[in-house]
Amino acid sequence: MKTHEVFNQPPALEHFNLYDTDRLLTSLIAAHGAQWAESTLKEYGSKLGSPEWIEKGFLANTYTPVFHSHDRFGNRIDYIEYHPAYHELMAAGIYYHLHALPWVEERKGAHMARLALNYLHAQNEAGTCCPITMTFSCIPPLSKYFPKKEEWIPRILSRHYDAGNKPYTEKAGITIGMAMTEKQGGTDVRANTTRAVPLSRRGPGEAYSLTGHKWFCSAPMCDAFLTLAYTDNGLSCFLLPRWLPDGTKNSWYIQRLKNKLGNRSNASSEIEMEQATAWLIGEEGRGVPTIIEMVAMTRYDCMIGSSGLMKRGVTEAVHHCSYRKVQGKQLIHHPLMQNVLADLCIEAEAALALTCRAARCLENASSEQEQLLLRLLLPVGKYWITKRAGPLLAEAMECIGGNGYVEQSILPRLYREAPVNAIWEGSGNVQCLDVLRAISKNAEALDVFLSELEQARGKHPMYDEYLQYLKINLTMFQNEPGQARRFTESLATAMQAAQLLQYGNQAVAEAFCVSRLGNRNGHLHGNLPNGVACMEIIQRHQPLAL
Repeated sequence: MKTHEVFNQPPALEHFNLYDTDRLLTSLIAAHGAQWAESTLKEYGSKLGSPEWIEKGFLANTYTPVFHSHDRFGNRIDYIEYHPAYHELMAAGIYYHLHALPWVEERKGAHMARLALNYLHAQNEAGTCCPITMTFSCIPPLSKYFPKKEEWIPRILSRHYDAGNKPYTEKAGITIGMAMTEKQGGTDVRANTTRAVPLSRRGPGEAYSLTGHKWFCSAPMCDAFLTLAYTDNGLSCFLLPRWLPDGTKNSWYIQRLKNKLGNRSNASSEIEMEQATAWLIGEEGRGVPTIIEMVAMTRYDCMIGSSGLMKRGVTEAVHHCSYRKVQGKQLIHHPLMQNVLADLCIEAEAALALTCRAARCLENASSEQEQLLLRLLLPVGKYWITKRAGPLLAEAMECIGGNGYVEQSILPRLYREAPVNAIWEGSGNVQCLDVLRAISKNAEALDVFLSELEQARGKHPMYDEYLQYLKINLTMFQNEPGQARRFTESLATAMQAAQLLQYGNQAVAEAFCVSRLGNRNGHLHGNLPNGVACMEIIQRHQPLAL
């Protein structure tokens, strides 16, 4: 029985282009030499903003992975069943080269273009970013340290996604995962107990037998995994395949899937290895320096993913408030809501600006200065951006109200997804202590970082004051491990301001400086001081219909 008329509700946010909607992203792509990828970015942005592909994101998270240990005849298969939407999302990400673009496109802007594609993908469905990220990140260590790279890398770089539970030798395209931590150690991988014994000869590329466990094995249907195990010469890095070259199943076994807060479309598992065959990557005893080259790239992708989550949350909040009326006018025209929305927009733009600076470092792999800067940017950005995502998404959800809290909205999924980027690949304390470690090992890294900040001097008085404060307090920060979070936050905030002042929108940069660098009266979003051009900032985040 019809009892009421539905009105004062916004239309569904669909039929929009995620790329065209993002004014900062489009300007950064143009400014940093990635214009050649713009047609692809527009194409993918349109696809991800369509009702069909938005629905795929919901389906992949509603019908979560199911583990099958044996087939109906009792044979051990260690197979994980996904909803078809998961495979469609994976296939799209692989086809658009989210996992490989900079490694196959050797031209200026390749890292920027790949950042943009990954950033757009995360706004639609972030769980599939995990195996895509690990596949992308394995290339540096495999290229440098693995004698069998000619057999593996072409399949890794392929645009073909093959979800089949079969040997990697039968696939045109493969994905790579990671299994580092154990239950007794977590981040402290040197507490691992998994042992590796050579099957014949020792050395890079040789086969070893691994016995032990891994408490977290992400995306266990990948075709192979980088993992750590102890040899007689210390902790070492290995490539562990699910299937052996002769077509038989390797001796590793999934014990169970993790029941996680978020990231639910992506399976995470516990595994046991019982004399499983794996090949040594690099030298024995050099496992941590070898795998850290993969970890550095996954930390970078945590920055991208969190920036994408924030952008989608802001877009949803701005869209809702543009339609919803309260007391006779749209929420977006109420001064206090303008303050909140503008503050969220500023946060999202600052996250993307900092992440793009890391991409530019990757673009300049031959520059020692850029690599020193990257050494600090990664732990600084990984710590700060992933920490800021959760509060922003909670506020975006509150802007929408009750409709934002129910599962038919994308906000609950975005909110649950946010913590994994802060936890995975080293939680907050690990990142902050890594900042101190990087500086203690090479003081020039901090000099390069400060030199980058100096480039924005003179563009805003409050920025100049903040930079002076930072320099005065450097010694105190560096010598006090208990203040490592405060130090890292100061570096992150200064770098965000510097990037916005140089490459961002003037109104956003001005608002960032007056709200983040001065003495603020409030600690939550929505405390922008008078004089900020709130509507100008908000309008930059209104989605454009196709």
